[in-house]
Amino acid sequence: MIFELQPSIENELVRIQPLQESDFELLYSIASDPLLWEQHPNKDRYKREVFATFFKGAIESKGAFLVSDVKSGEAIGSSRYYDVNEDAKSVFIGYTFIARSHWGKGYNPALKSLMLKHAFKFAERVMFHVGAVNIRSQKAMVKLGAIKEAEQTVEYYGEQPRLNFVYYLDKQH
Repeated sequence: MIFELQPSIENELVRIQPLQESDFELLYSIASDPLLWEQHPNKDRYKREVFATFFKGAIESKGAFLVSDVKSGEAIGSSRYYDVNEDAKSVFIGYTFIARSHWGKGYNPALKSLMLKHAFKFAERVMFHVGAVNIRSQKAMVKLGAIKEAEQTVEYYGEQPRLNFVYYLDKQH
């Protein structure tokens, strides 16, 4: 079974659809909030030129999404699938950010749940890179039931390599 990297799917809170180049300004209007990135390994991603590099990597990945609130229809962030390994039947989910207006309201878990449900149609294991300094995301991984497996230096597209923790969930979790 071939993994569909960019489905358009939704659940009760979020809708994901393939990220388009025309989504730049919309997504940057969310990403330009410095507090969004305060615990992220790249704290400068709120700057237009840094976000432009991130966005270019998202488009080129062919696995990135625009995330919207189902009820209001407004864009609230982005996430993506990447590093599909067909032999190991694994895929990563990451590069996720959600507008602060939607923090603590169940949107991030709903997004992860939606993406996991789709990923497990193909994958036996879903993995996540979480910045070593990103305590908020590490706590979210634990709440999700993910297990920390390793520490790894990750080269983000066009950015400096950063220390990340690798978490995973197996299909039978």
